[in-house]
Amino acid sequence: MTETVKGPASYFPSIEKKYGRPIAEWKNLIRTSPLTKHMELVGWLKTEHGLGHGHANALVAHTLAEAGGR
Repeated sequence: MTETVKGPASYFPSIEKKYGRPIAEWKNLIRTSPLTKHMELVGWLKTEHGLGHGHANALVAHTLAEAGGR
């Protein structure tokens, strides 16, 4: 039986479908950005890459959590 994905990762399939880029690519953009604060990164993804707030927030939250909060 498959476990249901919860939290920010639950947005990943719709992010890939809507924006046409794999999650690894989005995470790499976030990691290589000179910005470090959560909401700065969310705003950047929204303005520069056209993501919606929920999708941008999910990507940033998941990526920063992996990096230990940066």
